[in-house]
Amino acid sequence: MGDATPFEQTLARVSDRSRFAPSIVVAGKDHCELVERQGGHHSLIVEPVGRNTAPAIALAALTLPPETVMLVCPSDHHIANESAFRAGVERAAKLARKGWLVCLAVEPERPETGYGYIERGAREEAGHLIARFVEKPDCATAQSYVASGKFVWNTGIFVFRAADFLAELALQRPQMMDLIERAHQNGLADGTTFLAACQPFAQINPESVDYAVMEHTKRGAMVSADMGWSDIGNWDALMTLAEGDTHGNVVEGRADLVDCSGVLVRSEGLRVSALGLKDVVIVVSHGELLVTTREHSQNIGELPGAQER
Repeated sequence: MGDATPFEQTLARVSDRSRFAPSIVVAGKDHCELVERQGGHHSLIVEPVGRNTAPAIALAALTLPPETVMLVCPSDHHIANESAFRAGVERAAKLARKGWLVCLAVEPERPETGYGYIERGAREEAGHLIARFVEKPDCATAQSYVASGKFVWNTGIFVFRAADFLAELALQRPQMMDLIERAHQNGLADGTTFLAACQPFAQINPESVDYAVMEHTKRGAMVSADMGWSDIGNWDALMTLAEGDTHGNVVEGRADLVDCSGVLVRSEGLRVSALGLKDVVIVVSHGELLVTTREHSQNIGELPGAQER
């Protein structure tokens, strides 16, 4: 989506020093070279092994003064309206300074089964309290959520004070918090890079911030932001954002499409020829071929060996 990578776009989105402090990047050790190449000399926290988002965020929080308001941004999201994003962050920060753990949310555009949902609770200043989280419902349930008008999509972008997040994580996951603190205390610092200690960090049971904290806290709040958000989590989401031809086809690489509509082709080398197809995704990459309907593109993880590819 543009000349810059999503990671570069994420860093640029928070580069205004009148609004945001310098970024802290949390990444796995295999990604350090990429962070250096695309992100420059940011403060870098290196996870010796991947343990999902709750431990990653906690490592960053432990490096900050307790009252610091943290803006937690995944590195691979698309945001079309950056002014709306900044306005949403400012509203969320006001709640965070009062002790709330705040999630940025967006109004659902369709009954998407690949996103998490949040049910709005009571009004709280510029946002709402969180009544409950629902992770990736089935199609019928998603349709009912959208029709009700009570649910929003969870973007995975969070705003809270460092101390408030660490206190809530310690309350909900005390063993995890203990291991994270040990990994931090025994880690190694080298200039702007910090490597968490491997032995305690590897013992952590991987959990997302949603599961470990946000689904259980009594201090959860949400702020809606009409920011043109997508997590580009599957090929269909990417196609929705891309600019297609008059028949809605999106092509990158060599391809001949005849009587096709809503078809995505991305090929690294091989020519793809397709006739009479509708709403199909065709990807050729690293000597492998993927063919799926757009409807089933979010289920790619179910394919044998998908996690190793």
